[in-house]
Amino acid sequence: MEYIILFFNALVDLSNAMAIYILFGLIFAGVLHEIVPETLVTKHLGKENIWSVIKSTVFGIPLPVCSCGVIPLATSIKKSGASKGATLSFLISTPITGVDSIMATYGIFGWIFTIYRAITSMVIAMVAGVLTNLFDKEEEKPKTTFNLTPNVGVTSVSAQSCCSSETSCCSSNGAKKENFIVRVYNYAFGTLLKDIAQPLFWGLILGALITIAIPSNLSEPLIEYSWLSYIIVIIIAVPMYVCATASLPIAAGLMLSGVSAGAAFVFLSAGPATNTVTMGVVKKMLGSRSLYIYLGSIIVGSTIFGFGLDYLFSTSQIDPKSLVHMGEHAGVVATLSSILLWLFVGYYILKLYFSKMLLK
Repeated sequence: MEYIILFFNALVDLSNAMAIYILFGLIFAGVLHEIVPETLVTKHLGKENIWSVIKSTVFGIPLPVCSCGVIPLATSIKKSGASKGATLSFLISTPITGVDSIMATYGIFGWIFTIYRAITSMVIAMVAGVLTNLFDKEEEKPKTTFNLTPNVGVTSVSAQSCCSSETSCCSSNGAKKENFIVRVYNYAFGTLLKDIAQPLFWGLILGALITIAIPSNLSEPLIEYSWLSYIIVIIIAVPMYVCATASLPIAAGLMLSGVSAGAAFVFLSAGPATNTVTMGVVKKMLGSRSLYIYLGSIIVGSTIFGFGLDYLFSTSQIDPKSLVHMGEHAGVVATLSSILLWLFVGYYILKLYFSKMLLK
């Protein structure tokens, strides 16, 4: 009974810390989706040079595209003539950070961690793009159309299931007859939140479980052998499907349980940027060499910056745990935001459950 109470307390603390920033980020993402045309994204990414990589990275950082939505959008960009490097940098930068994730990162970890995460994700994406343009240049051949058809296997099924509905995160056309506020609301809470509801739910549950389940004395070996925590996190994060926002409570739970801030940062970078589905798409669309650059850049880059973050904290004598804003008294706005977020998440979880029951 004691552990159940501790679990729910940890879950409430996580929700209160994140909810208001997630909701605000969703609204901002909806506005961004309405005012930034997709043609603007595809227009500047065609040339095989560093500028196209930089542009694709900058475009990808704030873009309101979920982890599954980046797959068909990147495919569309590639079909429109974008270079391999620009496509790969877009694939990396977009799922790591979005406006909702940036706001939620600030809500839990504060501005130092948020700025560090945003800048380093840009660097990792740019390095991957430049390396791809250097070592995996486009072959001179007729333009190829990349279709995620059923014979692609699990990759195509996952991507198609993501884009199966009209309100999917992959859809670029809303009901233009509706007014601006309605379209923003429909995209923010009818598309984006719907797409992240399930991973966000499990992310919160896992984050709370990690907070109470990992023994406090585990911090001793993890601190003494920090490389061990990095290896464990990389093994878990690379194949795992988790969106940028849903990865935050898991990372917070890891830090509070004794894992270093650098290892938690590795999870925040490698988790959203890689998963088995995206790896399959990269191999099919860009080739094996680009896939190796993609994985290598993320693993090596996130590890280097993770060690860098640990070094910064060790020299500044700042306790990383003090950055995690959990367990504090929540105000009325934070509590109401948490309740509202759980109402939305619960609605979509139940809707998904009943839809699966009907299919059976």
